[in-house]
Amino acid sequence: MTPTKASRTFVNPLIKDKATFLETSSETGGKFTLIQIELGPNGGNGLHYHKTFDETFIVQEGVLGVEVDNQILQLKEGESATVQMGQLHRFFNPSATEKVVFNVLIEPGNSNFEKVIQIVYGLAADGRTTSSSVPKNIYHMALIVQWGDTNAPGFFTVIAPILKWLAGRAIRKGIDRELLDKYVKI
Repeated sequence: MTPTKASRTFVNPLIKDKATFLETSSETGGKFTLIQIELGPNGGNGLHYHKTFDETFIVQEGVLGVEVDNQILQLKEGESATVQMGQLHRFFNPSATEKVVFNVLIEPGNSNFEKVIQIVYGLAADGRTTSSSVPKNIYHMALIVQWGDTNAPGFFTVIAPILKWLAGRAIRKGIDRELLDKYVKI
């Protein structure tokens, strides 16, 4: 059975966005992942970087703010910006009243990142994260950091070895299976 758009859409009520998987890594033979994000007014995420993939943000509707290496871009419909592996970045909706819709092209595709979006959005919807969508359970956070290749500067860099150890422990306890079974749908 072919998945519907609704079954490929995940909502995070805390950071005010909705993610729809247009094409997954498995569907493109690992070449890319394509996700459409609908970001509510003033929504966005914190500064982070990825070590294993580039991200290209392509605006479909509205204005998207993208901060890359301390430079803030205001992208309008049809405009795009690519963030290379290792570049510190974040995206945000600068509008207090309008949503922004944009596609994120991840190259190469990353099935673990796809899982992380589903898990974090599910945890947020279930009230199992902080208001900024950080998992309250340290094992959940450790697994998400390991799977998602989302690295934050500062404190998280310092505790990365501890999180890696905790992720291994979470796997031994079966916590990874619980998250995958409950939240990963595609």
